[in-house]
Amino acid sequence: MNNSGHWYGLIAQFPTPTALLQAARAARAEGYVCVDAYSPMPIKGLAGAVGFGGDRISSLALVGGIIGCAGTFALQWYSVSAAYPLNVGGRTPFWPGLVPATFEMTILGAALAIFFGMLFGNGLPKLYHPVFNLSEFALASRDGFFLCIQAVDPQFDVQETRQFLERLGPLKVTDVAEAETR
Repeated sequence: MNNSGHWYGLIAQFPTPTALLQAARAARAEGYVCVDAYSPMPIKGLAGAVGFGGDRISSLALVGGIIGCAGTFALQWYSVSAAYPLNVGGRTPFWPGLVPATFEMTILGAALAIFFGMLFGNGLPKLYHPVFNLSEFALASRDGFFLCIQAVDPQFDVQETRQFLERLGPLKVTDVAEAETR
């Protein structure tokens, strides 16, 4: 039963990184799929515990590099061979002269793909998030460890999810409300 209404979800604060990791694993084992974890430091295994999948950035870099390479080489070839052919010594420029710019644009294409892939993949730019309304959440950048189960989760039920989180031994379980639109 999904009681999303005005809810963003429920967030639980844990005392240690180990407790947060165990709670995240328990939430996934219980069947929750829309789970976020917040920590002031990297915790080994936490990304997998909340359900982050494989690395798509390397594939994105490959695609960006291929587009940069093919596009630059085609543009150079077209400009010196078809659009504005140069006849130097009875022949047009040979392909090795096109390699330096092609290489540079391959690197630029891959770098831009990585930059924008990470930017949009992380949901940025985002100036507001519902968890920012919680005064305790300021601890997430110092010494707080939080696990949030979102209301959009198919298994989310306010009472059952709260009871589940309380069984995990958090310091506190808090409601997270969506922002009111005006």
